[in-house]
Amino acid sequence: MDQNEIKAKLRKFICNEILNNAEYPLKDDEALITSGLMDSFSLAQVGVFAELEFNVYIPDPELTVDRMNTLDDMSARILEKMQA
Repeated sequence: MDQNEIKAKLRKFICNEILNNAEYPLKDDEALITSGLMDSFSLAQVGVFAELEFNVYIPDPELTVDRMNTLDDMSARILEKMQA
C-alpha cells in the first residue's frame, strides 16, 4: 500500500465519519485541526481508524497537531509505522 492509497482511505473516513459530508473536497495539504474542521477527539478517532484499517499503532503523544494536521501528515505517519 502506498501513501496515495492511505490518503484515499483516510479522506473517505474523515469526510464520512468526522465531517459527516462525503462530498467535502478535502485536499491533501488542508489543515484539519488548526482550521477547526477536527478537534482532538476526532484525531483520536483517526488513530483508532489507523489501527483497525492499517494495523498500525500511533501512540497518543504522536497524535498532535504538529504531526497529524493534514492528510499528507497523517498518511506519512501511517506509512512510517507500516514500514517500521
